Amino acid sequence: MIDYKQSSMVDIAFDLMKKKKKPVDFYKLWQEVSEIKGFSEEEQDENESLFYTNITLDGRLITVGENHWDLRSRHKFSEVHIDMNDIYSDEEEQEEIEEDDGLLEDDYN
Repeated sequence: MIDYKQSSMVDIAFDLMKKKKKPVDFYKLWQEVSEIKGFSEEEQDENESLFYTNITLDGRLITVGENHWDLRSRHKFSEVHIDMNDIYSDEEEQEEIEEDDGLLEDDYN
């Protein structure tokens, strides 16, 4: 039996997700983790954003959209990979559009 009281929140979430068959809403997962950890309402409020950050950085869990999370191992790389070049390309195109519209003023002339 795993001693959940001594486990990290992410390890608990990972263990819970291994038992589930489909993606889970973040808030449902957080409720389960906080109940297992025995957090008071105040501790839940203090730790929720830390938990979100930790599962985002962990790598074993991924978001599959609509704030639902699942095990990375259940998904193909092509389904979960985000090409950062596409994101930066979109930002650069948006900046060019804003400049072309004359919305950016030059304060130095």
